[in-house]
Amino acid sequence: MSSSRSLIALACMLCLAVAAIPGSAATAGAQRFGVLQQAALQSPKALSSTMLAVAAAGKRLVAVGERGIVLLSDDSGASWRQAATPVQTSLTAVQFVDERHGWAVGHLGVVLHSGDGGETWTKQLDGLQLPALFEQSARADAAAAPAYLDYVQLLADDGPDKPFLALHFQDAKRGIVVGAYNLALTTEDGGATWVPLSARLPNPKSLHLYGVAVSGRSIVMVGEQGLLLRSDNGGRDFAVLDSPYKGSWFGLLATRGDRLLVYGLRGAAYVSADRGSSWIQASTELPVSISGAAELADGTLVLGSSAGDLLVSRDQGRSFQRRGGPQQPPIAGLVPTQDGALALAGLRGPQRLELNASAAR
Repeated sequence: MSSSRSLIALACMLCLAVAAIPGSAATAGAQRFGVLQQAALQSPKALSSTMLAVAAAGKRLVAVGERGIVLLSDDSGASWRQAATPVQTSLTAVQFVDERHGWAVGHLGVVLHSGDGGETWTKQLDGLQLPALFEQSARADAAAAPAYLDYVQLLADDGPDKPFLALHFQDAKRGIVVGAYNLALTTEDGGATWVPLSARLPNPKSLHLYGVAVSGRSIVMVGEQGLLLRSDNGGRDFAVLDSPYKGSWFGLLATRGDRLLVYGLRGAAYVSADRGSSWIQASTELPVSISGAAELADGTLVLGSSAGDLLVSRDQGRSFQRRGGPQQPPIAGLVPTQDGALALAGLRGPQRLELNASAAR
């Protein structure tokens, strides 16, 4: 795997050229991957660092990004401050299930948890632990043992260099994290323990997984080369869905109306009302990659692009119109604020954008 920084990952939704550093033996990992043991540096420059994702924790906003930086806002994105985190590896995705409990994932197989609204974080998992987890799964599942042992060898040979790229928690106990090379794990106890899912996924090419969401009782994953996977039995088995597009999907959004919005390369966006069994193309008229999506309180859908475009749909995603006004920096993620604006994660740190105004502040 080639070396890349968050800036490269951001250009094509976090990881078209997926994040990692050169491999090493797992036994030397603790020495060569010191960023897994070093707390993120506290600095005024953190406020303008590249942010790769942003989420709401109740009324609070939490943004995550390069070098393990986590930023918090308690005034709907008007101002930000840095939180304490235990790692210096870049964080690619974040989610809170309520105002206190949240998780962030990132490079080198990192999973962080916060129980206080993002003020402080603990490390639940990193790439150094993955070989042992896959080996446990090989012992527990004889039928899938050969596949799991292949992962054990791969992870041992490469070292802890595989990034997680997305996550979805249904509540404070049940969650899934996914990432590069078909990496997928699940937890039923809030991240205290993790169980690999990779051998259950019909992904023989080990394509990267860029998104995961829950629609109704189904778990849906998306990834490279149009990969669409769905489980209708809680993640015990997954099936391949027919994809309406053969380019890479960079994410998907499950709306409150139980629809799925999937988006990716070259402005591709499709909507499904039946958990991915069929898809309707959304008109974006956008030639660049879509890198983030959000649903507003009134059901309006918003897409952000790697070129800084914002597109808005008020017809449940069937068509999108580009928002007027000045263009933003490249957008990696977005989330509605409590007062009806948007918080954007991007190259220049988090930004607040008034949807009905011509400029961000």
